[in-house]
Amino acid sequence: MKYSVRQLACGILCGALGWVNVATAEQTACSDADTEALQWLSRMAKSHSEVAYQGVVTLQRGDDMQVVQVARSLAGGVSSEHLTRLTGQGAQVIRANHPLDCTHPGEGLLTLGNRLNEADNCGLARHYQFQVSPGERIAGRQSMKVEIRPRDMYRYGVLLELDSETALMLRVSTLGRGDKILERFQFADLNYGEPLQPRADIDTVHPAAHPHPDYPSNAPQLSVPWAVSWVPGGFTVTDKASPASARRTYTDGLAVFSVFLEQLPQELKPGEGLARLGSSLSYTRGMRLAGKPVLVTVIGEVPVNTARMVADSIRVLHQSAP
Repeated sequence: MKYSVRQLACGILCGALGWVNVATAEQTACSDADTEALQWLSRMAKSHSEVAYQGVVTLQRGDDMQVVQVARSLAGGVSSEHLTRLTGQGAQVIRANHPLDCTHPGEGLLTLGNRLNEADNCGLARHYQFQVSPGERIAGRQSMKVEIRPRDMYRYGVLLELDSETALMLRVSTLGRGDKILERFQFADLNYGEPLQPRADIDTVHPAAHPHPDYPSNAPQLSVPWAVSWVPGGFTVTDKASPASARRTYTDGLAVFSVFLEQLPQELKPGEGLARLGSSLSYTRGMRLAGKPVLVTVIGEVPVNTARMVADSIRVLHQSAP
């Protein structure tokens, strides 16, 4: 399962003309792509299999601040990670024996910058603009700053500050409208090559699952096959799902969102629900699918209008007879 350190920390807290137009857009995006920035993103994606460390990170979401101890070890072709919440109710997430050669869709999207000259391949540059500049010292390490601005309204901007030597993500800020910081993750303390030291005083321990992107998930099944008919450009599914699976997950390499469907015994009153924490949201609404009431929930790191449009695009999947 491809997810960044920031996402792990969050997890612990809880027609012909058409083709011509697309080709033109791709050429425009690729022509002004910052190859240096894309190379830094590729290095960042690969750092998970090259760097062992332990340290303390902070996660700021509005007025909420969480402190998490993180550690990663590398041995025998696998990595192991521990994330321990140090504030509030202590809890720990452990991901053990993750193969270093396991590449997931999000990581693949981040490393497309190495192949910009291939036909029809612009990577993230088709959907984001980049700028690289020297950064400040973070956790005692000199950083390189990569500003990432969306080319459309369907995703957030990101400010990455990477270790200038290892490309490990030292600080990341998710930016909303007007460059408002919605969420910020950063290392306060960082040591490379340190042995993994799990804490023994944590009562709640959650082993992290490692679903394989080539195999169907074990999510609950619905009685009606369905599909999401629209997602923002650049987003791709993270794993295979059966047509009746209750969950779909998508990523563009930087942001992730999931769509859940739940069958209901009776129809809900008209309306929608919304909850936000930092850059993450949970958007819910009732709808009818094949004449049956269902609850749609979109959870992820996208603006509310994106979540609403994704929910509106859900359709019954009419499968052709064999």
